[in-house]
Amino acid sequence: MEAGVVNEDKLSAVLSEFARTMITDFPIQRILDRLVERIVEILPVTCAGVTLISAESTPHYIAASDSSARRFERLQSTIRQGPCVEAFESGQPVSVPDLGGDDRFPSFARAGVAAGLAAVFTFPLCHGSSTFGALDLYRDTVGALDAADMAVAQTLADVAAALLLNAKARDEALATSNRFHYHAMHDPLTGLPNRLLLQERLEHAALRARRTHLYTAVLFLDLDRFKQVNDRHGHLLGDELLRSVARRLSTLVRAGDTLARFSGDEFVFLCEELHGVDDVAALVGRINETFSKPFELDGTSVMVHTSVGTAYVGPGDAVTADLLMRADLDMYRAKREGAGVEIVQIHGSRAHPEEDSLERDMRRALDEHLFDIAYHPIVRTDDSSVIGVEALLRWTHPHRGPVPPLLVVSAAERTELICEIGAWVLERACEDHARWMAMRATPPTELDLAVNISVRQLMMPDFCATLSGVLDRTGMQPGRLMLELAESIAVEHSARIMRVLLEVHELGVRLALDDFGTGYSSLSYLSRLPVQIVKIDRRFVAELDQRPARIVVAAVTGMAHELGLTVVAEGVETTAQRDEARAAGCDLAQGFYFARPMPFADVEELVRAQFDRPVTAQHPPLGGSPVVSGGC
Repeated sequence: MEAGVVNEDKLSAVLSEFARTMITDFPIQRILDRLVERIVEILPVTCAGVTLISAESTPHYIAASDSSARRFERLQSTIRQGPCVEAFESGQPVSVPDLGGDDRFPSFARAGVAAGLAAVFTFPLCHGSSTFGALDLYRDTVGALDAADMAVAQTLADVAAALLLNAKARDEALATSNRFHYHAMHDPLTGLPNRLLLQERLEHAALRARRTHLYTAVLFLDLDRFKQVNDRHGHLLGDELLRSVARRLSTLVRAGDTLARFSGDEFVFLCEELHGVDDVAALVGRINETFSKPFELDGTSVMVHTSVGTAYVGPGDAVTADLLMRADLDMYRAKREGAGVEIVQIHGSRAHPEEDSLERDMRRALDEHLFDIAYHPIVRTDDSSVIGVEALLRWTHPHRGPVPPLLVVSAAERTELICEIGAWVLERACEDHARWMAMRATPPTELDLAVNISVRQLMMPDFCATLSGVLDRTGMQPGRLMLELAESIAVEHSARIMRVLLEVHELGVRLALDDFGTGYSSLSYLSRLPVQIVKIDRRFVAELDQRPARIVVAAVTGMAHELGLTVVAEGVETTAQRDEARAAGCDLAQGFYFARPMPFADVEELVRAQFDRPVTAQHPPLGGSPVVSGGC
């Protein structure tokens, strides 16, 4: 190409080509290698390269045209004494039209001439007022670039800078996304997979099981008397015990298996490709051996035992979510009977006898009005005043005693009982709220009511009609009612559920995403769902003293506030967690630190008592006025 003449069409083509790469996922090395090749085509230079320079002014080549790669290798040792460092420090182009006759860079000049180069032109790569690299252009004949070529070269240097900055931003965003995804899928205390990741792997196991003729098992572990350890030695030692248990159990995990922290002091093994019940029994034996030795924790020797419930399916039987629930049921039976271990085989879809009994008793409890509701206060983080309550199902079995709520819900969700129990909770809670509103004279405050809704309820054809009927019968103000739905509902059923949520929204009832932060993939749905509240999962709140959890909570809170949503921190149990939640921008909170679930009469006393101190008397409904965030 004749010196000083730039082909305008080629320049436009280069700019257009690399503008398109800004939105691609091509590796930056490949893009830069292509750029320097194109530069040699349109400028009167022999070769070109891109140099990155660290904050310590240490340069290194990261890209070079094919014709110059070997030459650049010979220059690498002297590049620190070359013109690129001057361009980096000054932020201005540096021209050396006669490399052999220029005395500014003697070491570099000798190496360049030895490599067959006669002239060099260096253009800084800038980001604002800072410089991070250079575009180096070389000629094998002495001579300067004219003003037009210099201008084009500076434009191409700006393109190289933009490509590098775009790649850096993309890599940082990906790294942040990966970190967020990791924290959403793992327990922050132990680093083990959490319930969400366990569920995902259980679904994958179901697909793989169809292609094999082997066994799949779930082992559900619960630490016996763990609460006593916490009460006697404190939560810090209790947390260290959980970490130590996780480390010991991790030594038993085969490649391809999963060990997850399910919740609190519960752990779950998901084991695939077993050859029979002997493999299951062998693993149980290794678990028992693991707990036969005390845990040495900060000078304290702690002996812990565990109850294990195990459910497995053989060749030809389907792996379903019921496998986890049945292992859970058997763990509770093992704990209750002091057996330590229960191993049960599940054939096809036949229910476990224990499960049948539980469902019969639940039906009887519903028919005979044996269920009850406890109300868990929701408070403001700024002054701890009660502004609402969440209705929680409670059941005291006539023979078993209090039944764990998660066990009741998991059993009910297998049948239509979940819809009937859910409808009963909704109506009873609205009746209690209406009585509260009717009995007070001049109300010192409004009180919001939150009720959990299952996906089965939402999928009922008459759900909105039922909800509207409850509001009419009880006199419940729609604006004071909040329906809480699991985050997984938004992720897994968004297309089908959206119409129902919009109908609920049109009734004036507010919506909240519960346990937010456990379903990473739902982040993309948040701006489109007609929700006004997000409740940050208690597992992140429990670890707010650790940086990963604080990052997640701050990210969720910041994103929610940008969308105009109210943020609730769940599971606040300590002063430190309250302070961290408030510092992270959480508007409201729930947890044993403030109050435990209680009868509605106790809530009334709690609300009245708070007006003996100066707090804000009136508050807007949770989430403010309902505004549709988006559609399907």
